[in-house]
Amino acid sequence: MMQSHTNTLDIYIVHRGELVGYARKILGDDFHAEDVVQDAYFQFVNATQEKQIVEPLAYLYGIVRNKCFDLQRKLARDQSRDDLDSNAALNLLEEEKPSAERNLAAKQELQIVKQALQDLPKRTRIAFEMHRFGNHTYPEIAKHLGVSVGTAHSLVLHALDYCSEKLSID
Repeated sequence: MMQSHTNTLDIYIVHRGELVGYARKILGDDFHAEDVVQDAYFQFVNATQEKQIVEPLAYLYGIVRNKCFDLQRKLARDQSRDDLDSNAALNLLEEEKPSAERNLAAKQELQIVKQALQDLPKRTRIAFEMHRFGNHTYPEIAKHLGVSVGTAHSLVLHALDYCSEKLSID
């Protein structure tokens, strides 16, 4: 028998706190745990409308677990991308004697990045500067800006993508 919307909502309401705790244990993060559980609920509702779920609570826990693992993989990919970009920048700095052409190109790139940072919304620029120049963590940035850790991460990635885009255009 298919679950009705009311039954899925009842299951969610009764077990929401436990589900968030479960997600928090996997992710180690309150902000992402809340988002994952909410997303899982919507997927759960859709699944119960499409097929018969024998153990709805176990099914919902499975969705939460899978969403946590998906998010962890995404954040790891994003961090790897950040690390690669940082390493590339460090490699450029480690050149012993850059050529005159490289000096000129670096100065031009620096001007492009400075202008790109000025074009960004204030909190995006602050998040980027805190992360890249202040070596602040995403939780520190989130606390400073009054946003979730996920939002802080997104702001830094947006700034990085925007600066990269500006550099590739010019």
